[in-house]
Amino acid sequence: MSQLEQNKKSAIQFYKTAFEGNPKQAVEKYVGAEYRQHNPLVKDGTAGFIAYFERMAAEYPDKSVNFVRSIAEGNLVALHTHQIWGEPDNKEYVTMDFFRFDEQGKIVEHWDSIQEVIADTKSGRTMY
Repeated sequence: MSQLEQNKKSAIQFYKTAFEGNPKQAVEKYVGAEYRQHNPLVKDGTAGFIAYFERMAAEYPDKSVNFVRSIAEGNLVALHTHQIWGEPDNKEYVTMDFFRFDEQGKIVEHWDSIQEVIADTKSGRTMY
């Protein structure tokens, strides 16, 4: 498997593991010595990441994620996801996440953008 394919696989597994309620395990397995966070609602570093996903697991225990697209270039991986957060809101979101990997194949930086899904689009197409 090429390094690009391995990085895509690692980004998906990292995201899935955290999203399913195991952020500590995700960090231990997939994150490097340094972790820079660009999401304005999540504190920098691994502790902020873990706290955010632990809170999400408690508030939205039935949430789910579908990986629509994954693209890798150089040391970056982009994931396009469709998320359903479940009760109490039952809102759906589309996200774009970008991960930077270090030379050891570990995630060291993250950027994202999230938007609530609009069902009635002008184009008639989904957002994902």
